[in-house]
Amino acid sequence: MKQYIIRRLLQMIPTLIGISIIVFAISSLVPGDYITAQNNPNMTQEKAQQLREIYGLDKPAVQRYFIWIGNMLTGNMGDSLVHKEPVTSVMNNYVWNSFIIAFFSLLLAWIIAIFAGVFSAKFQYSFFDKIVTLLVFLFMSLPSFFLGLLLIKTLSLELKLFPVGGMTTAGLNAEGWAYILDVLKHAVLPIIVLTMLSTGSLTRYFRTSMLEVIHMDYIRTARAKGLHERVVIFKHALRNAMLPAITLLGFELPSLFGGAIILEKIFIWPGVGQVYLESISMRDYPFMLGFTIFIALLTLLGNLLSDVLYGVADPRIRLK
Repeated sequence: MKQYIIRRLLQMIPTLIGISIIVFAISSLVPGDYITAQNNPNMTQEKAQQLREIYGLDKPAVQRYFIWIGNMLTGNMGDSLVHKEPVTSVMNNYVWNSFIIAFFSLLLAWIIAIFAGVFSAKFQYSFFDKIVTLLVFLFMSLPSFFLGLLLIKTLSLELKLFPVGGMTTAGLNAEGWAYILDVLKHAVLPIIVLTMLSTGSLTRYFRTSMLEVIHMDYIRTARAKGLHERVVIFKHALRNAMLPAITLLGFELPSLFGGAIILEKIFIWPGVGQVYLESISMRDYPFMLGFTIFIALLTLLGNLLSDVLYGVADPRIRLK
């Protein structure tokens, strides 16, 4: 296992190098730069050229790539051109805001999907199964902005249950538990929307996996031995049905830190998704490139985590 993990980590190095080349090349092919993105009518050609020299934008693309990748190897992602701060500081300021709603929505989505998928497979073609299937396809088909605006209208504007948007109440200088409760109150609506969007596909996945397992011989043997149906379903069937789903956990790692751009825009949530979108429109290449490499690294680590967890959960799998 240890040799497998070390070998996979070493294999990530050329993969990350290839990703960095592709991402940097695409960003270099995009017309314009941070200076032209300002749309300042008073900007003269001489001043624009001076600013390009200051920011290092006047150098050839190949030279800029090696300067950038050399700084990345030392842990220096550069300074954000928009925020005038190191990229790592900007990411640290916003990525944990996105993590809050992503973590709770992921937790709720998996809990709901497991129970809905199990009982939907257990009572196949029943009224419950039909209702679950209807809701699953409904949530999967509705766009996030529609669900977000619908919840804002009903739960915030009409029923006055939750704030319309933002992360904290304006003017409320709360600390400690009061601050945590205020943030959670503002996070309820985005968590609900993200949970609804994630539960649909997960439920179908668990239902399909359970349908394959409950018709196997060892399940019939367990029932023939007189085991309680709850033990048969949740101890024997669900345990084996969860094995393929374990691989999905690793791929959820980038989504925890990637941010939800549309939801953050609707609920005015100060997440990293909005900052990333702004960096693209404003040609803030240091932040855009740094955050892209960060997500790529999380994706590779998530893939490795999926393989390791599957090998740990299923003794028949040998990682070599």
